[in-house]
Formats: sequence, C-alpha cells, structure tokens
Amino acid sequence: MNWDEPTETAAGPPPGGTAEWPDRLVGPDADGEDTAVEAALRPKDLEEFVGQERVREQLDLVLRAARARGATADHVLLSGAPGLGKTTLSMIIAAEMGAPIRITSGPAIQHAGDLAAILSSLQEGEVLFLDEIHRMSRPAEEMLYMAMEDFRVDVIVGKGPGATAIPLELPPFTLVGATTRAGLLPPPLRDRFGFTGHMEFYAPGELERVIHRSAGLLDVHIEAEGAAEIAGRSRGTPRIANRLLRRVRDYAQVKADGVITKEIASQALAVYEVDGRGLDRLDRAVLTALLKLFGGGPVGLSTLAVAVGEERETVEEVAEPFLVREGLLARTPRGRIATPAAWAHLGLAPPPQQAGGTGQQGLFGT
Repeated sequence: MNWDEPTETAAGPPPGGTAEWPDRLVGPDADGEDTAVEAALRPKDLEEFVGQERVREQLDLVLRAARARGATADHVLLSGAPGLGKTTLSMIIAAEMGAPIRITSGPAIQHAGDLAAILSSLQEGEVLFLDEIHRMSRPAEEMLYMAMEDFRVDVIVGKGPGATAIPLELPPFTLVGATTRAGLLPPPLRDRFGFTGHMEFYAPGELERVIHRSAGLLDVHIEAEGAAEIAGRSRGTPRIANRLLRRVRDYAQVKADGVITKEIASQALAVYEVDGRGLDRLDRAVLTALLKLFGGGPVGLSTLAVAVGEERETVEEVAEPFLVREGLLARTPRGRIATPAAWAHLGLAPPPQQAGGTGQQGLFGT
C-alpha cells in the first residue's frame, strides 16, 4: 500500500506513515510528534510563508479581492506531494479571511450523510479544509458539486418510491481541497474550484530559510552551514527539514554544546542514517541490491523486492519515487535500472559489461 500517494481505499493509511516503515525519518507524512510540534512552527500569514512564490502571489490576489468585495473567497484546490504546506496554506486562508476553519479528510467521508452533517453546521464564510479530497466516496462527491456551486444540498429522506429530497440551503463557505493525486479528481469536481495551485518541491535555499525560522521558534542556535547541511538532506520538503532539525537539535544538546554547525549536523544525520542526498537505509538498500546483485539492472520489481527483503509495494511506493526524482534509478519496460549517478553516489565502479550493454544481459553474457 502506498502511503506517500494514498490509493482509493476506505480505511486509509495509519497516521504515522507507511505500514512497513512507520518511523521513517525522511518520510513525508506527518506522525504524532509532527502534529504536535508543527502547530507551533506553522506560519500564520502569507507574508511569513516561505517558498511557493507563484502560488503565494496568486492566492494573495484571490484573497485580497474577496476581502475588498466583502465576499467569501473562491474554492481553492491545492495539489502536491505530502509535507509541502497544503494544510498550512489552508489555515492561512482562514486567517487572512478572518474566518474559522473546519478540518476533515476524504477517507472520513464515506457517506453523503457524513458530508451533509458537516456542511449544514458551517457558519457563513467558514473555511472547510478537506484533505485527501480524491479519496472521498462517490455519493459524497456528487453532493459536493451542488454545495460548491449553489450552496445547497438535497437531503434524501426515506427509501424507494417514497423517498423525498429536502433542499437544504447552506451559508456561503470556502472549500479548500488538498490532494497528492490531482489526476484522480473527476473533471466536474476540479472545474468547481475557482483557484488551483500546485505545490512544488522546495529549493535548498528556501529550505534553509524554513530551517532558520524554525530554529528561532525552537530557540536553537544554528549556523548557516549547519542549516545548509540539513536542507541538502531534506528531499525538498519542509516537513522533513523540520523533523531533521529537531533530531539534530537533540544530538547537539547531548553530544555538543547545543550549537548546530555543519559538522554537528553531519554527525547527527549519520547517526540517523540519512546521507548527503537524503537517502535513508531503505533507499540505499534498494540501490545496493540493484548495483551489486544485478549489475545495475534491468531487474524486475518483484525480484528487487525479494533481494531487499521487503514487500513489492514498499519498494515501489516508498523508496522508488525519491530515487527516480533524484535521477538514481529509472523505470523501464524491461525493469529497474541504475543510472551512472547511482554508481557514483555509492562509490562503486560500473562493471565492464556496461561498456557494451548494461545490467543482467552483461551478467549472463547475452
């Protein structure tokens, strides 16, 4: 099961990330500690929000115009990988509009009645944040169409030929939907959002700003080179950057004088098995098996998973996305292959067979 990109299941993922790797330090999903600490680290307004310049500028125009008209802001859809700030932006939208916010998620709404109960209790101008909106049930999704467009829902009373629809008027509200898989949203739902913003991965410089800001809030002294070291291992994700910062802070307090330097950050993250590019033990295990056992590939996913000692889904959905994004691994019709960057990262020399042909062909002399 893919917890980084949730699939269409009713149960949904556990709150701590992947089932096989629940304590993965570089996993993008929030855990219990993150939920408690991030509330204090979240920026409170758009000016304080770091990164996502284009989305921030566009959203600022939408909100300012709505305030000038004295109207409720248009519905907003935010898409992107976990940990990039979708929930934070939803809270900022509510704060900028001076409105309360109601938070729920798609997997929690499995019946139209669940959605009707939430919508009927909204106040005028309230912001409804619907996380993982692509995992909402189809009946609730169809009810949402009318609620977003006409601020009205039809509640069905009774069953069979005697069933009647009772129209229920709703106060104007703003729906903020968040999704990690925008392609799973049906076009009728996407079209009802007045503004759609796609969240990009952060550049190292932006992550350094996030880390310095968080360090100030946590009362941690961090040098510029120490922040850069953490940022370079954070996979372009603020949530991971803040998590690594807290672990490095712990190390600095126990093993040093509490000041985070480049050397302290490097030593701390080595203890937690996060290397210079942000790869952890699982990532390196996949690359090591691909390079040492299969000569760089191509190799089938199931074979690679057996070699690593993990489930096929764990390798495909937990490790591979980042390895592919980093240009260390490629998916091909013939199987997974390692790139030259993967050999260089692990300090290994490609086998001689790669001069005329790569991977298993070279291993078996074909």
